[in-house]
Amino acid sequence: MESLKYLILIRVRNRQFTSDDFTKVLKDNDIQISMDGKGRWVDNVFIERLWRSLKYEDIYLKAYESISKARLGFTEYFRFYNEERRHQSLDRQTPDQVYGACIVEWNKAA
Repeated sequence: MESLKYLILIRVRNRQFTSDDFTKVLKDNDIQISMDGKGRWVDNVFIERLWRSLKYEDIYLKAYESISKARLGFTEYFRFYNEERRHQSLDRQTPDQVYGACIVEWNKAA
């Protein structure tokens, strides 16, 4: 499967995320930017749920002793979250199953 770029960019009020320098990096890497404010609260809900899951299912249970151990732990958690953890909101499927199916459909349509 070809390599895909995913980026969720939450609109923040800090200027650094809307500056020309920052958005140029995104554009130069063919990353789509959406900063129109539509759906902003929905994006926030998903991110808040993700961070809540990370805290309660990983951080609080493991109490990492260092930043490097936390990075390794987060990498493993996000792999688990996307590849193994079944999500109620996705009909008990993993994100990889749902979005992998979407990619197959997109490729068929192309």
